[in-house]
Amino acid sequence: MTATASTAGGSAPVGAHDGRPGVDVMWDEAFLGYDFGPGHPMSPVRLDLTMRLAAELGVLDGVVPLRAEPADARLLALAHSADYLDCVHRAGQWPAAADGTHGIGTDDTPAFARMDEVSAHYVGASVLAAERLWAGAAGHAVNIAGGMHHALSSEAAGFCVYNDAAVAISRLLELGAERVAYVDVDVHHGDGVEAAFYDDPRVLTVSLHESGTTLFPGTGFPASSGAGAAEGTAVNVALPAGTGDADWLRAFDAVVPPVLAEFAPQVLVSQHGADSHVSDPLAHLALSLDAQRRSYELLHDLAHAHAGGRWLALGGGGYEVVDVVPRAWTHLLAIALHRPLDPATPTPPGWREHVQHRFGRTPPARMTDGCPATYRPWAEGYDPDAPVDRAVMATREAVFPALGLDPQL
Repeated sequence: MTATASTAGGSAPVGAHDGRPGVDVMWDEAFLGYDFGPGHPMSPVRLDLTMRLAAELGVLDGVVPLRAEPADARLLALAHSADYLDCVHRAGQWPAAADGTHGIGTDDTPAFARMDEVSAHYVGASVLAAERLWAGAAGHAVNIAGGMHHALSSEAAGFCVYNDAAVAISRLLELGAERVAYVDVDVHHGDGVEAAFYDDPRVLTVSLHESGTTLFPGTGFPASSGAGAAEGTAVNVALPAGTGDADWLRAFDAVVPPVLAEFAPQVLVSQHGADSHVSDPLAHLALSLDAQRRSYELLHDLAHAHAGGRWLALGGGGYEVVDVVPRAWTHLLAIALHRPLDPATPTPPGWREHVQHRFGRTPPARMTDGCPATYRPWAEGYDPDAPVDRAVMATREAVFPALGLDPQL
């Protein structure tokens, strides 16, 4: 591993407008090596199909992907213990010997050859993206291979080996950032990132997820709101199973804009797991692609409103790897590059033919699920009879006072 994440390619100032810096797209074919094997839900095909779709739609026209070296041991140690790093290294050399120690070699996170190097590679990409944002070399950056939010200091979990988000945020703090916000819209609680900064008032973590009463990892309740001087900086919106577009977007509106406005981050890091979709096989929320796309627009706008435009967007979960993830993350790339796609845009014939040939299934014909992605703003009033409103109010009451906000307003 190299001493630091470093450029191994170039980046064109694509997506710049109104005098703002350009946008970095982090990509390397080596990311496809993050592969737990046949039948595992975390299939690298979702990354390949995303980049193919984005390219064929012209989203990546003129973009020179930025490549990074794998993060070295010093960087990884910003979020992981030495014993854990040694365990991952051994598993990458001798996968068959992995026995579940530190969560490596389980059905959840099987060992595979070179897993240490491949996992360090996506961390290096997120770190390099963060460094360039902080230096002003880029305005936004996207790493769809990142967002491994379940990895803990000494434990792999939820298909996540190294926590690239936690390492990238730690690197920003090391470089002098005083306030970094992390917003996680994956269907699962962003437990690993929250744990890394639970007592650090410099980092605000916000997670909108299906309640831990019905979904892994069983955490992320409103009362888990930070410790000591960081009280109020861990913000958890635990939503009932079955929550759909209008209620999810209303919950987002009720919590994310006010806490970001109050915290005033210097950088916004976001995780965009696409497993909140109604057809995802591992969870129970009911979002459409259109609501997911709307959340990307909202986070983009919030980055400009409250973080000086510095926005690092990461991938994450998503296990409907043909119909959902490629379309969702192509929209994410398009929005970050200031090239938003009309949702009614047809998926390109070449991409559809590739999917049909490789998977023997008919892919979606358009970049939309045909849903309006509208919602009733929180400002129109709280409904105590609505389960989602009650969940939202529990969050507001748990954290708003510590942030100097009124939960009733």
